[in-house]
Amino acid sequence: MRLRIAIDVQNHQAEIDLSAEVIALLHAAAQDAWSELEHVKLSENSVDELDALDIAMVDRVESDRVHREFMDIAGATDVITFHHGELLICPDIARSQAVEYGEPVLRELLRYQVHGMLHLAGYHDAE
Repeated sequence: MRLRIAIDVQNHQAEIDLSAEVIALLHAAAQDAWSELEHVKLSENSVDELDALDIAMVDRVESDRVHREFMDIAGATDVITFHHGELLICPDIARSQAVEYGEPVLRELLRYQVHGMLHLAGYHDAE
């Protein structure tokens, strides 16, 4: 596993206001979390071949579209992981979950990043 890879966090949605500072925090946290994956990765995973990780913040419509197209599941979801090194995260879902659980939205977004990275490291939701 490459401990240092190019990580890019982009905001492609307007449902939740994500400032440049929040995007920078998400980026820094993703870099820190990436370096820890070496310690938790399973034998069967895709992190060893990745040169880059792209994290895209998307709206509910795009999350629903991708969820249907690639997973045949209707509805927007929190995070979708593609094993070629792309995470799609829906901040509006994060806002809903944050309200429900009494958490800050940023903490929920950070949780989704780690969740997606764990999928890249070979973990499945049932585990």
